[in-house]
Amino acid sequence: MALAAVSSCWFSALTSIDVGRSSCSSLCRLSSLQPVVRPLTPKATSYKNEDPKKGGSSRSSDKIIGGEADVFVKNFSKKSKEERSHDTDTFKRGVGSSMPAAFQSPSTEKKDKRRFLYDLKEQQVETSTLQDATFLNAVVKVYCTHTAPDYSLPWQKQRQYTSTGSAFMIGEGKLLTNAHCVEHDTQVKVKRRGDDRKYVAKVLARGVDCDIALLSVESEEFWLGTEPLQFGRLPHLQDAVTVVGYPLGGDTISVTKGVVSRIEVTSYAHGSSDLLGIQIDAAINPGNSGGPAFNDQGECIGVAFQVLRSDDAENIGYVIPTTVVSHFLTDYERNGKYTGFPCLGVLLQKLENPALRSCLKVPSNEGVLVRRVEPTSDAHNSLKKGDVIVSFDGVHIGCEGTVPFRSTERIVFRYLISQKFSGDVVELGIIRNGTSMQVKTSLNARVHLVPYHIEGGQPSYLIVAGLVFVPLSEPLIEEECEDAMGLKLLAKARYSLAKFKGEQIVILSQVLANELNIGYEDMNNQQVLKLNGTQIKNIHHLAHLVDSCNDNYLVFEFEDNYIAVLERESMEAASSGILKDYGIPSGRSADLLEPYFDILGDNNAADQEIGDSPVSNLEIGFDGLLWA
Repeated sequence: MALAAVSSCWFSALTSIDVGRSSCSSLCRLSSLQPVVRPLTPKATSYKNEDPKKGGSSRSSDKIIGGEADVFVKNFSKKSKEERSHDTDTFKRGVGSSMPAAFQSPSTEKKDKRRFLYDLKEQQVETSTLQDATFLNAVVKVYCTHTAPDYSLPWQKQRQYTSTGSAFMIGEGKLLTNAHCVEHDTQVKVKRRGDDRKYVAKVLARGVDCDIALLSVESEEFWLGTEPLQFGRLPHLQDAVTVVGYPLGGDTISVTKGVVSRIEVTSYAHGSSDLLGIQIDAAINPGNSGGPAFNDQGECIGVAFQVLRSDDAENIGYVIPTTVVSHFLTDYERNGKYTGFPCLGVLLQKLENPALRSCLKVPSNEGVLVRRVEPTSDAHNSLKKGDVIVSFDGVHIGCEGTVPFRSTERIVFRYLISQKFSGDVVELGIIRNGTSMQVKTSLNARVHLVPYHIEGGQPSYLIVAGLVFVPLSEPLIEEECEDAMGLKLLAKARYSLAKFKGEQIVILSQVLANELNIGYEDMNNQQVLKLNGTQIKNIHHLAHLVDSCNDNYLVFEFEDNYIAVLERESMEAASSGILKDYGIPSGRSADLLEPYFDILGDNNAADQEIGDSPVSNLEIGFDGLLWA
């Protein structure tokens, strides 16, 4: 019961973390959090009937767990006519049951006992053969120790915790799992099915946006007698799907079965991105993360990674398809690291209304209207507000923002972009002021003004006379809670766009009380705009301004015209004492010790505007607008 309570609390918290970026989402990641080990903590058990699973061998049509009726049918076809007649009578009375001893002769009882032992032996042979299928042995259990940064106190880390997930072998000494299974990892171990030894694994690459991570295991012993999984094609609706992994409820491998319910571009909770996803109705639970999903041929068709938790929905799970997995692996092979899925960097509006199309001089029922172009995207040089995009690399775009998909389906326009790689050049067919033309632009990874994940794992910080400055990020907002951030700062985080690469919103997180900062102690979560009249571009720029200041005073200008003034000489003399009093090892993060290079020269960044555009499709809240 104690463990059940811990798991329940964690899952609820995980839901709030994932949906913190969008109030309309309830997608949950599926790694299984492990409770802190305490003495005499009973282990919760929850047993549910699981659907049978088909094997990957020549006997793939047989079930792993056959009931008594299944065993009877299998043995029934192998016996003589007289034996089948006798067994039929027995099955009608109840399979596995026998007549009361008072009505049986000793010879009949002995014969029935021999037949029961024979049937049990046959059942054990069938089950053993199917359970030893190669594709099941390629699935391993992942044990990860996480140490997440403390975004409120960025010079330290939070208490470590452990979780379990699933992974599978893909060849060349590599494993595939979910990125959130190994997020902020300090140690990763894997264990093969039926083995009692854990092997240390190394994380080679993380795809935050696609929620995929690549692992490697150096031990040759781990790979002895193993075969990697084979990837299959993208499934169709109603195709059977089997999910294999190590979810909560036990320590051994788990198999559940269902069908493909839907295939469309889906929101990925971990990366706040929109990529192709497979919706299934097979039961998947915390711990299934990173486990493979198979078709009837034993081919891997994707990776289980999240579920939809809602009072109005049941059995809605999601699988990362092999097309996304292949993109991740190809990107890693090309660049030696993962660079991410590209974007076009435009906000589009559907053109379903005939009057709207007529006003824009669009002759046919096609195209999407450009409403906003991100300043950091390459499309900013080739597209303008008011353009109508009618084709992408020769593929015509419908007025609903969809393109043909397979034979009889349609999918959103973003799918075509997700098939490209960063740096690829695409040709767009557009209508500008009634004139058709072709323009070319390159695709690159999106630049987020407020990042969803911190690169390198440790946030940047700068302490000036007890004033703690940090860049605004989604993890910081989640840790501080939205109510503590203020509506104006949240609006900028949600709706403002980066105007140049490297731009950050720098805030005063808190003030470490000292005689130098008397009167400023209650300041927290305030955006700092200028230092001595110079517009601040990012936290590295702020550190550079502090270091190069020769004035007697440092004048910080905050949002709402609030200012804070520090005396430079007193500040420098007292800085080491403040750090010692609060047990802080350094006055700034390691990345701020590097020299600062201003790629923009002396041009000051423009003032932030509120209400530019939402940062993700989930936060638009209107089906007529979508990011590409």
